[in-house]
Amino acid sequence: MRPVTIALLLAAVASAQPVRTCENLQSLTLPNTTIESAVTEPAAGNRAAFCRITAVTTHPPAGDRIRIFIGLPLTGWNGRFQGVGGGGFSGGNANGIAAPVAQGYAAGSTDTGHEGSSASFALDSTGHLNWQLIRDNAYLGIHEMTVTGKALVAAFYGAAANHSYFNGCSTGGRQGLSEAQRYPADYDGILAGAPAINWTRLHVEQMWSTVVMLAAKNPVPQCKLAAAQAAAVAACDAADGVKDGVIENPRACAFDPKQLVGTSSATCGAFTEADADVIRKIWQGPRRQDGSFLWYGLQRGGDFSGLSSTGGAPLSPRPNNITLEWWRYFLNQNPQWDYSGLTPASYEQYWDQSVEEFSAVLATDNPDLSAYRGRGGKIVLWHGWSDQLIYPEGTIDYYNRVQKQMGTTSQFARLFLAPGVGHCGGGPGPQPDGQFEAVVRWVEQGTAPDTLNAVLRDRNGVVRSRPLCQFPMVATYKGTGSTDDAANFTCKPQ
Repeated sequence: MRPVTIALLLAAVASAQPVRTCENLQSLTLPNTTIESAVTEPAAGNRAAFCRITAVTTHPPAGDRIRIFIGLPLTGWNGRFQGVGGGGFSGGNANGIAAPVAQGYAAGSTDTGHEGSSASFALDSTGHLNWQLIRDNAYLGIHEMTVTGKALVAAFYGAAANHSYFNGCSTGGRQGLSEAQRYPADYDGILAGAPAINWTRLHVEQMWSTVVMLAAKNPVPQCKLAAAQAAAVAACDAADGVKDGVIENPRACAFDPKQLVGTSSATCGAFTEADADVIRKIWQGPRRQDGSFLWYGLQRGGDFSGLSSTGGAPLSPRPNNITLEWWRYFLNQNPQWDYSGLTPASYEQYWDQSVEEFSAVLATDNPDLSAYRGRGGKIVLWHGWSDQLIYPEGTIDYYNRVQKQMGTTSQFARLFLAPGVGHCGGGPGPQPDGQFEAVVRWVEQGTAPDTLNAVLRDRNGVVRSRPLCQFPMVATYKGTGSTDDAANFTCKPQ
């Protein structure tokens, strides 16, 4: 594992000491922004005391209220600003700044105009789409937080931050790439994990398994889905020469669920042809009725329970709650909408509606990053191959389109895939480790990451390490030495 130098994490600037009191920031005047509070939070554990500011930004005459949370270390500021992303429909919250502040960063987070994680903000009091709040959540909120955060940094320390970074996964990953696409001057470096950039497609794709099961009148019980996942891993695990419970390259795994037909699965009974067909279609991904491609499916080895859950009596599909809220509040503008009447024909219509109605605001898949590249920005993208909520092929699709649009991207943007890793972490594979520090090194030292570190830990420490290779390379065992040591692997083409 490459060590993170003390200088990298603790580098300070001469102006790191505040030039005014925390409480004095409440009198600061910023455009369309009110400083609601500025209070000193005492030191706790390994975190030094810091100034916590809550501000509200509006866009007259819309009447929206973007609440912004900023943390400024009273001592030991490292000269950097870090924006922190959210998850699901939550733009972020006040707790998001705690970890980066403890590391010496000035930090910012925001609720992007609404409290909580519900998508109900999308509708106004009359039940119609509230486009101002949708824009706030889609991209304006993060930008406003960044502008306000940088202004408060300059006012508090008497100098601007040397460098600014964004750190997010899932919605946070989408927010980071939105900044690169819409506001390229905001951040010098961006870490975007499992980015929900294909928002208007992935939230329709996430209902695919429900439609498949409804159309087949065959909701598949969880124990059969888990058995199919395990069978795929068993079939393809050793293809890389290492048997470790992880499919290193799911693209090379062609396990056919037909092989399970007639076999028994715990208490679920025998697999049927209908079961195998449902599983095959989930792995394949959404298709139109004529068979043409819509989007990507779950990778073999990924957990079905994220988006293909079933339960109840009688057994029925159970869509993911975030997915269901997209369909209710955005696509139908009806909080009581019932998914049980979905058909393949209506699914197609909803797909087209989602892409056509909301992409201009919420899709974050513009491949033209020339402005961000031109200002010297750096992006590290990473995605778990076994992501059960946002399938990694969507990120690969975007990365390929960026390369097609701009030619080689390795001088400013690199993608890394993590075998056996779920949504933003978890799963049996070694977990990405130190990826944010890799962004900082790239920006400040000019050292581009050829690999990222990944480690698997138990209560006693690291038990396995692997390199995460720059896409499209894959980690390959050299043939000698421990298969739990990253030093015994090299990156080779797929």
